[in-house]
Parts: sequence; C-alpha cells; structure tokens
Amino acid sequence: MAHFAKVDQGKVIKVIVAEQDYIDNLIDTVPGNWIQTSYNTHVGVHKNGGTPLRKNFAGIGMIYDQIRDAFYEQQPYPSWTLNEDTCVWQPPTSMPNDDKMYAWNESTTTWDAVE
Repeated sequence: MAHFAKVDQGKVIKVIVAEQDYIDNLIDTVPGNWIQTSYNTHVGVHKNGGTPLRKNFAGIGMIYDQIRDAFYEQQPYPSWTLNEDTCVWQPPTSMPNDDKMYAWNESTTTWDAVE
C-alpha cells in the first residue's frame, strides 16, 4: 500500500492509503490530481534509508509545488524562507537551543521566551 494526496490548485485536500491500481482506475469527479507521497519522508530524507519522495509526507492544507515536486507547509510568517533542500520554512534567526520554551515574534523577528 502507498499514500496518495489529492491536490487541487496546489493545495492538499485529502490523503489516503491505496494501491496504485486503485488510483489508476478511480473514477473521481472531485477536481484535482492524486499524487503519491511517502509516510517515511521528512525534510528530504527517507527515515528507513530508502529514496525520499517529494521532500515531506503530505498533509491536508499543505502545498504541493510542481516545480520543486515537493510537499511543504504554508509559510508561517512573512519573514521565514523556504529551505530548498528540505522544503521546510526557516526563521531568519535560529531558535535558542536551551531548556526554555520560545514563541516566534514576527514584529521583532526574534524568539521570545515563554514563561
């Protein structure tokens, strides 16, 4: 079995588990295309050492970018940029690596400690 994402106008609207034969013979009246996605692929790496597929496992609401042939989340903040290798959004400032919790502050483009 494999996972397939239904993509309409670049947005994932459904994810199912099915055989390729099912997808090939599916009579589907809902607009969009079925695109295979890998449950084991995250940040461009296959967790079992296999060949990664489309950078990230698709989820409802995610974007499918035909040019990159990749699934990724919608941009969380205007200042964040998409890492082309992983197709994951990155802030302009790295989050501190300590035991504290932080929240992104877009107005200052910094991480604020959460108390």
